[in-house]
Amino acid sequence: MTEFEKKIGYAFKNKTLLNEALTHSSHASNKKRVSNERLEFLGDSVLSLIVSKYLFEQLRDIPEGQLTKLRAGIVCEASLFGFAQKIDLGKELFLGKGEENTGGRERRSILADAFEALIAAIYLDGGHEKAADFVHKFLPKKEKLTSGKPLLSDYKTVLQEIIQQNPEEKISYNLDSESGEAHNKIFTSSVLLNDQRIGTGTGKSKKEAEQEAAKGALKLMGYE
Repeated sequence: MTEFEKKIGYAFKNKTLLNEALTHSSHASNKKRVSNERLEFLGDSVLSLIVSKYLFEQLRDIPEGQLTKLRAGIVCEASLFGFAQKIDLGKELFLGKGEENTGGRERRSILADAFEALIAAIYLDGGHEKAADFVHKFLPKKEKLTSGKPLLSDYKTVLQEIIQQNPEEKISYNLDSESGEAHNKIFTSSVLLNDQRIGTGTGKSKKEAEQEAAKGALKLMGYE
């Protein structure tokens, strides 16, 4: 078993499937290898089924509409990117030189797609149960699902995921003020949608203030 297989908790019988899941199209075109695009297509459906079944069983009193919204939050690109980071998936990818040199190992879309491809590879190699065992490690517990809070603590990523569905929309962050002693500063930031303020937050760092601003914007938009 490789170190990566130990990390994900699954040993492949067919290593070719693992290699395919980790091969980005930029590398496949150069090395005449099969890219992970077809596996990613399958993994998307496998993931949706696993998450749907998990939510159905965990939240027996929750209506269909809310289950759909929860599922969307779990299987979105932002969530998959976070899951991929937890297993250092970017380090394992086979990338072409262009992607390698432009930060492909940390690119959200590449990591999210590779995570879905990995799910499909496990599914094909070990069956639905093994794929579900793998996915379940990343799913929020029942308490988190019913807390009414966004499933990701990275509110900026959640907000970006929502806004980018409309290409004409653009968000930006502005540092409004900072106060206090050097060792105990308080920062206030705003998040702007097309130059219109939609959220404000404070924190002990600029990043924390921006996260709070994004959290406020999500609340304003109805994403409790």
